[in-house]
Amino acid sequence: MGRRYIDGVQRRTLLAASVAALLPAAGCGREAPPPLRLMVPNAPGSGYDVTARAVGTALDVSGVARSVEIFHLPGAGGAVGLQRLVYERGNGAMLMLMGLGLVGAQHTVPASATLADVTPIARLVEEPEAFVVTRDSPLRTMADLVTAWRAAPTALTVGGGSTTGGPDHLAPMLVAQAIGVPPASVRYVRYDGGGTLLAAALGAKVAVAVSSLGEYAQQIVSGQLRVLAVTGAARTPGVDAPTLREAGVDVIFLNWRGLVAPPGLTATDERGLLDIAGGLRASPAWRETVTRNRWTDAYLPGSEFGTFLREADAQRLRTLTSLGLH
Repeated sequence: MGRRYIDGVQRRTLLAASVAALLPAAGCGREAPPPLRLMVPNAPGSGYDVTARAVGTALDVSGVARSVEIFHLPGAGGAVGLQRLVYERGNGAMLMLMGLGLVGAQHTVPASATLADVTPIARLVEEPEAFVVTRDSPLRTMADLVTAWRAAPTALTVGGGSTTGGPDHLAPMLVAQAIGVPPASVRYVRYDGGGTLLAAALGAKVAVAVSSLGEYAQQIVSGQLRVLAVTGAARTPGVDAPTLREAGVDVIFLNWRGLVAPPGLTATDERGLLDIAGGLRASPAWRETVTRNRWTDAYLPGSEFGTFLREADAQRLRTLTSLGLH
């Protein structure tokens, strides 16, 4: 009888061990969620890159999302990244940093995906564009630029980091129209993001570069680049440059950036990404980041951002039509 008891204990011990080994596979022990990946659809050094890295750092510092992986997939002004995002259908662990530039770029590649295919998560910030030149440029003021542009519209090369309909393209076209220069005559040279545009500007391959102010903050502070004017309604704190209106050009223009996700998400995954965006916006780390980069909070979550994206696309078409560029 003692032998049977010992065998019974052994059998029960082995059975308990077997059940315990099966518990994680049965779902009793949940696996950790995959790390969040944040795509930058431009090369390093672009405004998207600067913003994405700021987002990743603030998410990690605040504990909203740890160890965010940031990766780049440049091409066609962001359209290549957009196509990849749509291909990631159902992936609840991926976001893409985007902005007004992608609104224009989505129409540049035949048969590419569009922003109507993505899941809108949040618009985050707004910032002005800036007209910048090298420190030794003969264009000392915005008035100098206007005079030179009016005298020989096709002789002055303007560089930008976005495709037709993007912020770096629209800002100079609106200025040209306002000062009586036919937008169709503007020599606009497109570079794939702010990094390549910066090299062109410093190498004097363009007479003036137009880009989001935050992209060239270091070069402006160091004196490598001078700001002729900013495109916002008010001067930018810490930047010694007038607004376009102060310089006699009746134009106000703002760029913006936000986050989108792949299509086909589950309700749980979409809610999780919306919560991450909301947690980012509410964190002290992000508020400090927005202030340091001279951005303006422009938060629009979920469906509100989706409505904004549709209107931004319609506005892009109206603007290009009014400029005679569509």
